[in-house]
Amino acid sequence: MKKGFLSMTSITDNDLADMENKLTHYIQNGISSDSNDFLGEHLISITPDASLIRPLERIADFCGTFVAVDCSTRTLKRANNWGIYLMRTAHVFVKGREVEWNYQERLFTAVGDTKTRANFLKDYRLELESELALNLLKSGDMECRNEYYPANYVLLDGAAYFGGRRNFRLSLYEKCEKMGIVLLALSKNSPLLRDEKGRDLIAKTSLLSPYDIWTYHPVRTADKGKHLFGDISLVKLSEGSRRVFRCDIMEYLKGRKVEEILSPLTAVSEDARCLGYPVPLYLAHEFSGPSDTALLHYYDVVEDRLREAGLSKTLHLEEQSCSFVDELHGVQYAFRREGIEDYV
Repeated sequence: MKKGFLSMTSITDNDLADMENKLTHYIQNGISSDSNDFLGEHLISITPDASLIRPLERIADFCGTFVAVDCSTRTLKRANNWGIYLMRTAHVFVKGREVEWNYQERLFTAVGDTKTRANFLKDYRLELESELALNLLKSGDMECRNEYYPANYVLLDGAAYFGGRRNFRLSLYEKCEKMGIVLLALSKNSPLLRDEKGRDLIAKTSLLSPYDIWTYHPVRTADKGKHLFGDISLVKLSEGSRRVFRCDIMEYLKGRKVEEILSPLTAVSEDARCLGYPVPLYLAHEFSGPSDTALLHYYDVVEDRLREAGLSKTLHLEEQSCSFVDELHGVQYAFRREGIEDYV
């Protein structure tokens, strides 16, 4: 071996055996709730019941309007105790093959450690989404009626928690109820849904379903005392996709059949870009993402303002005290290192 070089080591059979043993134990025995104490408050564990799985009807043409909103968070500048962020909230109207969309952008500054800033950002993001959705309900074509199915939908990204901190605005729920609009909240990922042994509930329920498109209802019924304003259900919307999502159905819709409420979603869940996921939510997510050009523009605007205020020297030193990892990755701007949800 040449001086100055270290030999490369590779994974061993023991590593592989340890992996196999741990995952085998997980599949057979699940995971105890105390292994994720920080999730325990919101953890939902049930034993899936095959009798609660019902088929959905495939809807090809739907005479109705889907409105979806989503908000992105991108970091312009950050240090250990503060961050400056661009919030871009996008909305989409989908009616048949017609799509209309637009967006709004806001600058948000949060002071505190990473956990504090993450909470501030979630509060503000949900507030922006709620405000935009409320404004959209006051305009746009929401008049179409269908003989068999509710015709107008508002789709939110997340879970059906309203009122209080880090929840959607309660007035949005009340406005949709008053207008007779179907308000649904769909989650891209649902790590807190588990079976009785702590395994992934969605995967476990999928193994039980005999149908190509289906819903499981309820996982848990609405509990307004805990800010949960919708029944938690699972939904599979495309025969060609294995994707299953959590879908919360607002409590005021309980007089309607769940299958009739959810079946129209199949009409907008066959787009190849997001097969099995409602395309209005996909488009809202895509349109909420600003380009690097826009981010660089806002970065320069922020830099100019901080320099004019005489704050640049101190704040740059604070940035440098936490940016060495960025430098090791060859990253000049914080938004170019961000992973999913890694924006604080």
